[in-house]
Amino acid sequence: MKKKGLAIAGAAIVVLAALLSSVVITQKNEYKLVRQFGKVVRVVDREGLSFKTPFVQDTVSLPKEILLYDLTPSDVITKEKKTMIGDSYVLWRISDPLKFAQSLNFSISNAENRINTAVYNATKNTIGSLTQDEVISGRDGRLAEAVLAGIGGNLEQYGIELLLFDMKQLDLPDDNKASVYERMISERNNIAATYKAEGDSEAKVIRNTTDKEVTIRLSDAKRQAEILIAEGEAEYMKILADAYSDGDKTDFYSYVRSLDALKASMKGDNKTIVLPADSPIAQAFTGE
Repeated sequence: MKKKGLAIAGAAIVVLAALLSSVVITQKNEYKLVRQFGKVVRVVDREGLSFKTPFVQDTVSLPKEILLYDLTPSDVITKEKKTMIGDSYVLWRISDPLKFAQSLNFSISNAENRINTAVYNATKNTIGSLTQDEVISGRDGRLAEAVLAGIGGNLEQYGIELLLFDMKQLDLPDDNKASVYERMISERNNIAATYKAEGDSEAKVIRNTTDKEVTIRLSDAKRQAEILIAEGEAEYMKILADAYSDGDKTDFYSYVRSLDALKASMKGDNKTIVLPADSPIAQAFTGE
C-alpha cells in the first residue's frame, strides 16, 4: 500500500509539472514564440493564457512595445569635405516577430547593430550630398526625413519597423567651430548691411517724394494767395472807381483822405501845421 501511494503521488507530481509546463502566459507588451526542437512553430501575439506541448516545446519572449535606441556619436563628411559630428536616436519596434527571430536569433543586441549600420549609412549618404550650410538649415526636420527616406525598407527583412529618426545634436569639431562661426557672422553682417542699404534707399525715395509734394503744395498755395490778393486789389480799385465816379461821394472821400494825410503829417511833439490857403487839407477844414 505504501509503494502504491508513492507511485500515485509521483504520478500526480508529473501530471502537475506537465500542466504547468504546458501553460503559456503572454503579457500585453510582449510576443511569445513557441519553439519545438529550436524551431519556432507558433507566435502568440495576444495577452492571456495559451498552451504548448510540455517538455517538448519551450517559449521565448520578445518585446512588443516601442523601443528607443541611442546611436553612438559618429563623424560624417559634408559635400565640401567638412567633418561634422552627428548624435542621433531612433524609435523602433518589432513588426514581424517570426522574421525577427529567424534573421536575428531573437537578439535585441543584434537588431540594434543592424539599425546602427542602416542609420549610419543613410546619414552618411544624406549629409555627404549636402553642403554644411544645407545640413545646418535642414535641422528643422528635413534632414531627418531625408535620412529616413535613405533607410527605406532595408530593415523590414529583419522584422523591424523604424518609427522615428532624429538628431539630438549635429555639431562641428572644435577646430572648425571658430572659422565657421566667423563666416556665419560675416554672412549675417552682409545681409544686415544689404537690408540697411535697401532701407536707406527706400527712405531717400520717400523723403524726395514728400519734399516734392510739399514744394508743389506750397507753390499752389502761394499762387492761390496771389490770385486772391490780385482779386482783392481789383475789387478795391473798382470800389474806389465807383466812389469817385459819384459826385456826392467824391467830396466825402476827398475830405477823409485829407484827414488821413493830416494825421500822417502830425508827428513829434510839434502839432502845429502851416498850410497855404489853396492846400486841399486847408480847404477840407474851411469848406471852400
